[in-house]
Amino acid sequence: MKLSVIHTGLFKLDGGAMYGVVPKQIWNRLNPADELNLCNWAMRCLLVEDGERLILIDTGIGNKQSDKFFGYYHLSQTRALRQAVEEAGYNLDAITDVLLTHLHFDHCGGAVVKSADGQGFEPSCKNARYWLTEAQWNHAMNPNPREQPSFLKENFVPLMEHGCLNFISEHQFLGSTVEIRVVNGHTRGMICPLIHYKDRKIFYTADLIPSASHIPVNYVMGYDIEPLTVMREKEQILLEAEAEQWLLFYEHDPVNMATCIERNEKGGFRASSVMDLATL
Repeated sequence: MKLSVIHTGLFKLDGGAMYGVVPKQIWNRLNPADELNLCNWAMRCLLVEDGERLILIDTGIGNKQSDKFFGYYHLSQTRALRQAVEEAGYNLDAITDVLLTHLHFDHCGGAVVKSADGQGFEPSCKNARYWLTEAQWNHAMNPNPREQPSFLKENFVPLMEHGCLNFISEHQFLGSTVEIRVVNGHTRGMICPLIHYKDRKIFYTADLIPSASHIPVNYVMGYDIEPLTVMREKEQILLEAEAEQWLLFYEHDPVNMATCIERNEKGGFRASSVMDLATL
């Protein structure tokens, strides 16, 4: 078994939206904002080589939207998914499975590319089966007004049209090592995979804990549809992570790829040692 980090670049989001009710004088020390109140965030995916299966978790923002769209997010250090996968030493066509945590554009935009004739869209991983929860599919197809701008149907409807989209449920395994965990506070039916790697577990946090600075239970995003649910879900995960010494892998943290956790002096949680998957 082997894990490879897939770096698809950085983008910017409003710091207040990312930290919710946390005061700027606190969060600005954690991820300093620019003059527009925007902070840098990573789009970090993960490739799991598990026997004959090559499983890609999330696909970044992609490159098929308009310049106007991308202009809102101030992309930097970006590369197409194919390039990012090749930089990790793999071929996009060799991927057997793509696990989409959820269908917000910064997580699934790279799942689909424009077709060669420019008349439509097709899966970027042409030999892969794509996976997500049915709850997230139904939610994305009938979005609430708050989330609607995050669900771009050209990012995922072509997967269903090409017959490569599959639904997966809580506690199923994708391959022998990727356990499906499902949470509902950020968006309905979001997957946070729990990867059983050697003698430890690695929790892919997706948007439940977007960065190490979001570990405190009450640090929830303005983007979350049910903040109180996020707090309950996060606390349960952190209790498990502490008890079993999980490693948390952050999709959006611009600095920290992964950390362990520990208790702080008040009994809450905080990041402890910063880890690199290459050292495991």
